[in-house]
Amino acid sequence: MKITRNDQAGQTTLLSVVVEKADYAEKVEKQLKEYRKKAQIPGFRPGMAPKGLVQKMYGKSTLVDTSYNVATEAAFEFLKTEAIEPIGDLMPAESQPKLDFDNAEEFEFVFEIGLAPEVNVEFSEKDKVEKIVVTPDAEMITGYTDNFLRRFGKLEDVEVVEKEEALTVILDNKDMRLEDAYVGLISMSDDERAPFIGKKVGDKMNVNINELYKDEKQRASILSVKAEELAEVNPEFELEITQIRTFKNPEINDEFLAMAFPEGDVKTKKEFEAKMKANVEAELASQTEFKWEDNVRDYALEKTNLTLPEEFLKRWLYSINEGKFTMEQIEEEFPQFVKMMKWDLVKRAVVKANDLKIEEADVVAEAKNMAMMQFRYYGMASVADDMLENYAKQILSNKEEARKIFDRVGEKKSVEAIAAKVSVKEKKMTVEQFSAMMQEK
Repeated sequence: MKITRNDQAGQTTLLSVVVEKADYAEKVEKQLKEYRKKAQIPGFRPGMAPKGLVQKMYGKSTLVDTSYNVATEAAFEFLKTEAIEPIGDLMPAESQPKLDFDNAEEFEFVFEIGLAPEVNVEFSEKDKVEKIVVTPDAEMITGYTDNFLRRFGKLEDVEVVEKEEALTVILDNKDMRLEDAYVGLISMSDDERAPFIGKKVGDKMNVNINELYKDEKQRASILSVKAEELAEVNPEFELEITQIRTFKNPEINDEFLAMAFPEGDVKTKKEFEAKMKANVEAELASQTEFKWEDNVRDYALEKTNLTLPEEFLKRWLYSINEGKFTMEQIEEEFPQFVKMMKWDLVKRAVVKANDLKIEEADVVAEAKNMAMMQFRYYGMASVADDMLENYAKQILSNKEEARKIFDRVGEKKSVEAIAAKVSVKEKKMTVEQFSAMMQEK
């Protein structure tokens, strides 16, 4: 077997692999013997078909597949031996000569390969990366506290409509009468709720049902009719208020604190206020940390300034997707793909340069962090560690999720390794400025 390398423009190389009969003959013979043992050929029991017949039926296809596999294996071994790092995958070259599998015994396979660039991941204090610092203001802490308290609040009867109450009403248009209909003022604009302000239980008013319940599905549900029947309903109703309720947050007392913090780590109003402030700071820190990691990645990409064989990669993407995407679609998504590939090269270089290891404990810790985020989403600010541990195990039992978490840990370790060497350039922002920046991004 003879292999030659011919570097091309555009950061690619051509590998010519000449496969001779000695390289594939034994493998072809072995494969044909397997076919003879298993082939279901009419008129012959398995294993009893004439060798010549099996050769005639399967010989050429076996030769094609086997010689190609021998060539690709040799090409990969060559890359490994010569320490050539490809990007993308081997791809049949456009200069591939025609192959005569009917008469020839020697075949030349030509592969095009994209070459990965060298990656220099030396960082020092001279490298400065911006880190956003956001301090929560009183309004944000108040809003977070109110949302937290609302999880434990309840509706209480009041006498007068003031702003965002929940009303139970009777709706009557002579043709139909609806008892215990619900009207939520909280979802209305100031102008829409204005006619209700100051009303008491027993008060009556005329309403248009189409304006009161603007969503057709909700209106149909309230009226117990099908959507297509709404047009037949007289929309002018008399509304009578039978109950007015408002949402009340719980008092911050011993009973509430014991219920909200069963671990017993918050026992006084002062500790509760400190906990709310700490939770807001932790939430902001999580968001700014995400931005910091993003900045570190962007800085690393800018500094390493890698080049990729872009034209090759476009052809490779088109080829491996087998027509699922047009070249125009690939062109549209290509900038993001290139950025991802460049970061992957940087990440691997950082892992190698810093001898980073991903331990099982790292993966479990990340799974627990994900679980905690899910619990917080559903209003659970604190969760027992054994519960988190069990939930993390459930997440990791899913192979796809486990792989994603493993990759995420590798990502974080790589970013942390770079971040530990660069200088931090802090930039203070208000909550509003930070939110506006993230929304724009």
